[in-house]
Amino acid sequence: MSTLMNCLSAKTESPAVIIPNESNPTIASHLQLLDQVLSFQKKLAAIGISPKEAIGIALPNSFEFIISFLATSLQRAVCAPLNPAYKQEEFEFYLEDLKAPLILVPKGAIAGNGEAIRAARKCNVAIAEVHWNGVEVSLEVGKQDGPRNKKFAEIEKPEANDVALILHTSGTTGRPKAVPLTHKNLCQTMTNIQATYNLSPVDRTLLVMPLFHVHGLLAGFLSPLMSGGSVIVPARFSASEFWHDFIAHEANWYTAVPTIHQILLKNELPSPMPKIRFIRSCSSPLSPTVHNQLETLFGAPVLEAYAMTEAAHQMTSNPLPPASRKPGSVGRPQGVELRIMDDEGESLPQGKIGEVCILGPNVTSGYIGEGIASPFTKSGYFRTGDQGYVDEEGYLFLTGRIKELINKGGEKISPIEIDNLLAQHPSILEAVSFGIDDELYGQNVAVAIALREGTALTTEELLAWFSERAAKFKIPKKVFFTDNMPKTATGKVQRRHVATAMIANEKKSLPEFKPTSTASPQIAEVTNMGRFLAFGRSLISYFGTLCQGVLSYVQGSRKMKTVQ
Repeated sequence: MSTLMNCLSAKTESPAVIIPNESNPTIASHLQLLDQVLSFQKKLAAIGISPKEAIGIALPNSFEFIISFLATSLQRAVCAPLNPAYKQEEFEFYLEDLKAPLILVPKGAIAGNGEAIRAARKCNVAIAEVHWNGVEVSLEVGKQDGPRNKKFAEIEKPEANDVALILHTSGTTGRPKAVPLTHKNLCQTMTNIQATYNLSPVDRTLLVMPLFHVHGLLAGFLSPLMSGGSVIVPARFSASEFWHDFIAHEANWYTAVPTIHQILLKNELPSPMPKIRFIRSCSSPLSPTVHNQLETLFGAPVLEAYAMTEAAHQMTSNPLPPASRKPGSVGRPQGVELRIMDDEGESLPQGKIGEVCILGPNVTSGYIGEGIASPFTKSGYFRTGDQGYVDEEGYLFLTGRIKELINKGGEKISPIEIDNLLAQHPSILEAVSFGIDDELYGQNVAVAIALREGTALTTEELLAWFSERAAKFKIPKKVFFTDNMPKTATGKVQRRHVATAMIANEKKSLPEFKPTSTASPQIAEVTNMGRFLAFGRSLISYFGTLCQGVLSYVQGSRKMKTVQ
């Protein structure tokens, strides 16, 4: 049966999960992992968690996240991983959209009364702290925050068509869309990934992506787990600790966004380099220059892939040697049918540019909610919103995005969401956000601002206000102030026209906004660039935001083996 129980089918004493720790790493075998998951499933049933209920998981990368996620899915409930760094309003949106009866948080979170706790209480969502105590993963419901339904539930067995996971993806409407993925969807992707990279029990990967992101969850964790291999799971990516963990725990591959690859290239490399079977890159375009640098310095084949949440992650990938891998291409279809189509959903001939469309058992059935346009063509293919073409050997080359989403290091950011938030500022008359090229992230956020008459606002004031209301990775890198927002002849605002006008005037703009500005757009670039320079210590702002928070582990249990 195609369910996440497949991930727990190895039933061997070989390591499944390794939680690094300098003095006392925690290592759980595949058998021990299964025992912990089944034990936690009983705890969820004991507080009434039933099929189809969406459970918010606001935990950092950790043993607690792994157990919570797998146990929730086995109980036929729906896993809804949430970025622990969200602000209260963001948590409120997701909890209300999911209609979640419960959110799982780290130990001490309730006493800390942070963003997730305040949001859960406002939304009348039960709160439970999850903690690895050295023997088991405990589930402690807050005394004042218990579930509304306190009846015991039956222990369930998942079915292939059960929705196992809901992730939200930003859309051009501005409202994040809920993407349901069934056990069958997830297992098909895991099977595809396992086949693409020949994953086996001898492979071990170092997880550097957050588990609330489909990249980290499917490619970095579930796929190697299903193959019988093992996963090293630090709390967050750290450039200074990456090679130590990679070598000490004998990893032989990893998958990451281009931003992480670039950060590793800028830091000191180990000598000698460990043997790396392959390096995978996904979620954002990898430049041919970085591709070549990685292969030269790391001594391993670099395989760029193409993925999206709606496809349960992977759609295409460059193959392992001796097959050809092409820098600049995202490879060939992996377990899916891929066609390049025109606006009417008709297939285009090889070499012609059109919309990338896919069909396969890993693809979602659609979005949750009313009033959302169907993402499928009349022939049943999913429209990705990306443009590209296929060469004579079947390799896909992406040429751009039809949609206006900003792809910052693999995180899709809706410009309308940014606009709507900025429009709440009392001094702002109009706000139009758009993507700009960024050497580190591929794209970053920029915004054009038109102020209300008689008001004044500095870049620093605006960003301080914004940062209190949204996650760090959404903070604009550049702010353009203008007296007149560019519009079409019919009075419509088009992002590409605004972006062109702002960038064209950048050279003659002033370094910062002054209330006595002329009609020329002014550019004030965010000056806190120090976060991009601390490459040797961590993945700074963006991935620090993605994976921030680390749990305190009690090591050395009777059930867990310790690295000597």
